[in-house]
Amino acid sequence: MSEIKIPEGLIKRWERIFGEELPAFLDAIKKPLKPSVRVNTLKITPDEMVKLFEERGIAFERIPWCEWGFWLLNCEEESIGNFWEHFAGLIYIQEASSMIPAQVLLPSASDCVLDVAAAPGSKTTQMAQMMENRGAVVANDISSKRLKALTNNIERMGVLNVAVSCMDGRRFGRLFPERFDRVLVDAPCSAEGTIRKSYKAIYNWHDWAYRKLAETQKALLVSAYKALKPGGVVVYSTCTFSPEENEAVVSYILENYPAVTEEIEVKGLNPSSPIMEWEGVGFHPGVERCIRIYPHKNDVGGFFVAKIRKLGL
Repeated sequence: MSEIKIPEGLIKRWERIFGEELPAFLDAIKKPLKPSVRVNTLKITPDEMVKLFEERGIAFERIPWCEWGFWLLNCEEESIGNFWEHFAGLIYIQEASSMIPAQVLLPSASDCVLDVAAAPGSKTTQMAQMMENRGAVVANDISSKRLKALTNNIERMGVLNVAVSCMDGRRFGRLFPERFDRVLVDAPCSAEGTIRKSYKAIYNWHDWAYRKLAETQKALLVSAYKALKPGGVVVYSTCTFSPEENEAVVSYILENYPAVTEEIEVKGLNPSSPIMEWEGVGFHPGVERCIRIYPHKNDVGGFFVAKIRKLGL
């Protein structure tokens, strides 16, 4: 990777994670991401939006796992932010792999949904769109500064079924036990999967950070589990490759609470298998049903997704 020196410790970790796929991975993260958008069906149909793309002379490709998702092939993401269609809330600039967690959670119009770490609102507005502005979504974020972007996006996209809250997501399980049908925990993480967009994750890399983040992630997932109704579903996702933040967190919930993972099938995606052992510690067998999303296999940013069902009493 000629643009930046990757810390030796990070390379060694990636060698263990990617194995013989490491050269393909390193080649992939040198390439910029294709800009991608989600068409907001609360305001316009995909076919109508296609006509607007064609009028602008924009070449596009449909994203297979989201019926409203498009890669835009001959324009820069910065220019998309200046389109009137963006300001009017007809489209939302969203990385293609970021659309997957909400598609896995699959909220319905009758659900009460919690988005634990919602800002800036990409997945919140996606779920509201999937629910056709019915049901209810509680969009929470711990940062009052980030809430501005969240509320702006909710308003811009014409979302009506979302209530916004600002508190530590680790409190929901205690304050609102068994209240929600579905919960999304798109957890704050080391963000290694965003390298194609920004080298920030490399500049800020510290080996100790994985363990610190994992403790927060476990607490958020436990809180989400407790806030979930028996039989309900929580989707846990990150944009990192770290086993400490991914498989180890899911393994923790499976080992300590009545819960099971479910198979994840995403149309048009080439997922990779989870890591079942790290630093001499084996993970719960249920972790096998989680998926990893790698840049060199899908031409997207990196992601990890787990679908967990809370068992009834």
